[in-house]
Amino acid sequence: MRLDKYLKVARVLKRRVVAKELAEKERLKINDRIAKASSEINVGDIITIEFGHRHLQVRVLDIKEHVKKEDSALLYEIVDDQKRELPE
Repeated sequence: MRLDKYLKVARVLKRRVVAKELAEKERLKINDRIAKASSEINVGDIITIEFGHRHLQVRVLDIKEHVKKEDSALLYEIVDDQKRELPE
């Protein structure tokens, strides 16, 4: 599955367009490598997302085309979630 679609289906990000914009700014990584929105993901991959003052890493546990909102959190686990202070 494409990275942008996975992030939308798993409800890590609200829209695929946001994932595309982050990828264009090189703020999305798969296994510590800069990723495109169209990059394919696999179970076990670590996805790193940097947006605003947040640094989020999630591990892919499952890949499904469609999932109910309450089951979306079962598709991934949070490895690291840091909030950084923005410079003044």
